[in-house]
Amino acid sequence: MQELEERSEQCPYCGEMIDILIDISVPHQNYIEDCQVCCQPITIDATVDFDGAVSVFLFNENDSAGQL
Repeated sequence: MQELEERSEQCPYCGEMIDILIDISVPHQNYIEDCQVCCQPITIDATVDFDGAVSVFLFNENDSAGQL
């Protein structure tokens, strides 16, 4: 069974708060999801460390840190 954690994060394009789901059973994820408000493609980079703390970073397509 997958464990999902819902997070509210700010879109790097429009600045609106959006809800994203993070699969906390996977230690590192990097994927693209469209903003629910402005429909721009957001690169989401999520990491779950050993004690279960989740770090989430959102990048627009021009941010080099978000490249796959």
